[in-house]
Amino acid sequence: MEIRKVETNKKEYLPLLFLADEQEDMIDQYLERGDMYVLEDGGVKAVCVVTDEGNGSLEIKNLAVIPESQGKGYGRRMVRFVADSYRDRFKVLYVGTGDSPATVPFYEKCGFRRSHVVRNFFTDHYAHPIYEGGRQLVDMVYLKMELSYEIY
Repeated sequence: MEIRKVETNKKEYLPLLFLADEQEDMIDQYLERGDMYVLEDGGVKAVCVVTDEGNGSLEIKNLAVIPESQGKGYGRRMVRFVADSYRDRFKVLYVGTGDSPATVPFYEKCGFRRSHVVRNFFTDHYAHPIYEGGRQLVDMVYLKMELSYEIY
């Protein structure tokens, strides 16, 4: 298993990115300014894009695992890689997701805790309704993970 940074031709991975974010113009808002990684294990299994949000905050903007490889630890491995790679430069890692019974528990198992909610995010920013697990996504739920602790 190898995780490598993607420096060029990031849109080559759009089909995988669409698994986590269905609208290309939304992906365009973070793709080029973010750091992108792919996890390979006999082929590409996962992709992740992270952005510097200022004030010591890093955000996972997109994390997707190919459907036939979900549930095999690739997503969790990617979260661990990001946290370990950035903990010396950032204090907090955020992730925003829909209030879904599939994604929120995944992030909580990875060590994230609920932080705040952006009301109506999906209905205000997406051209069509987005459904996950049979539920329409309306609000963006943010979760956070502390990456570093100051010693007093």
